[in-house]
Amino acid sequence: MTDIIIMILASLGAIFIFLAAVGVVKMPDIYLRISVTTKAATLGIGLILIAAAVYFDDIAITARTIAIIVFMLLTAPVGAHMIGRASYFVGTKLWSRSKIDDLDGMYDPKTHKLRSEKPGTHM
Repeated sequence: MTDIIIMILASLGAIFIFLAAVGVVKMPDIYLRISVTTKAATLGIGLILIAAAVYFDDIAITARTIAIIVFMLLTAPVGAHMIGRASYFVGTKLWSRSKIDDLDGMYDPKTHKLRSEKPGTHM
């Protein structure tokens, strides 16, 4: 029974990592690529690490895999956010069919400051 669980977890992890790779190729702009790879790759790596923890059935390895999963869950979104922010600030264009640019007119390239709301609007 354990072998089946390991195979299922590892296979699902590999599928999610494969989907992340396909997303890098298929998505039309960097912002969508970041979104796909962050979510799918993090889930895929997590599933493969869980499969490794179940396979080895050792508390030391399980503790390490949990630490790696927590580290990935904490750092992947932050890294993706920083890449997206830097891409936007250097002028990387959105996909031509994107409907809304929420940051349009809110970034000052001279001071590198980002306003939290557009001038003249109130929450």
